[in-house]
Amino acid sequence: MKWLFWQMGGLGLMLGQNHHFRNYTTEKIPYAINRYVKKTERLYGVLDERLADREFVAGAYTIADMACYPWVLLYDRQGQNLDDFPNIKRWLETIQRRDAVQRAYAIAQTINTAQTMTEEAKAILFGQGRRVKG
Repeated sequence: MKWLFWQMGGLGLMLGQNHHFRNYTTEKIPYAINRYVKKTERLYGVLDERLADREFVAGAYTIADMACYPWVLLYDRQGQNLDDFPNIKRWLETIQRRDAVQRAYAIAQTINTAQTMTEEAKAILFGQGRRVKG
């Protein structure tokens, strides 16, 4: 449970900010990009150390791995080099070989057919305030 909460309160949150500032904003803010790339690097370091003596985050394959995997899979979009994190690299490759993961990502390719986010989608995703106009 603690590693699931670590993903929810740290990994997902910081990597989400990384994606936002590196990939989605029209105004590139170097301070924000650098901050979240470095936060990502720190969190990758924590995960890499955790995986040094075990196959999966909690030992056995659990929901913690399932929650972390999709975020870490996008390492290139987060400005990270997996050669710097050999335990994460091994962990990703191990999970990628799982039959259920391969089936899930094959289904996702049939659903997620748009290669880029449209301006309309960005406006909806990033333009919402407390109240959404209908």
